[in-house]
Amino acid sequence: MKRILLIEDEPGLVLTLSDRLKSEGFETDTASDGVAGLTKATASSYDAIILDVMLPQKNGFDVCRDLRTAGNTTPILMLTARGQITDKVVGLKLGADDYLTKPFDMSELLARVEALLRRAPNSKTPSGEGFTFGNVEVNFRKAEIKKDGQLIELSAQEYRLLKYMIENRGATLTRNELLEHVWSYDENITTRTVDVHIAWLRQKLEPNSKHPQYFVTIHRLGYKFTG
Repeated sequence: MKRILLIEDEPGLVLTLSDRLKSEGFETDTASDGVAGLTKATASSYDAIILDVMLPQKNGFDVCRDLRTAGNTTPILMLTARGQITDKVVGLKLGADDYLTKPFDMSELLARVEALLRRAPNSKTPSGEGFTFGNVEVNFRKAEIKKDGQLIELSAQEYRLLKYMIENRGATLTRNELLEHVWSYDENITTRTVDVHIAWLRQKLEPNSKHPQYFVTIHRLGYKFTG
């Protein structure tokens, strides 16, 4: 399921857009000001961001600029009540991928979001041969993991679990989903096995396994990788 972050401060529009996006099969998260939106956009992984220009605390231009400066390449569709061509130019120069002026037709917004998703790289595929989070480096080609430059030994199952969580970073993964995709639902495997393997990954890769930063428990649902 594709994940959309909606950064918008008009409650009515937030409700309308969220309901429509969810009805179209998107998992939708929201933020009502620029600071909260920037925090969510950098703390988790999204497939697209719908970003209003006129926001409290931090405007959409600044949010867009800060995301791009930090290396975040998530497609951004900017929304504004303004019609001036200069605002469109500014937004695109700061790194926005598309621009829509309010009021807009909902079907047009959905078409533009879907077009951005088609053009974006497949978020399920790790970029290049490796992935880095914190002080951990993962080399997918060699199936090699280093922490602080030192090789870390993982079992084959731990590596498969790590790789699947990286490929789905930012998404909440249920224990049953992990069993299906990592263990192929072996009848002798229980959800407790998932918990044990997550605990092993935390011990080997987290800065502090008792207070995990990357392999996060989502209460009553499962786990999320936030690297």
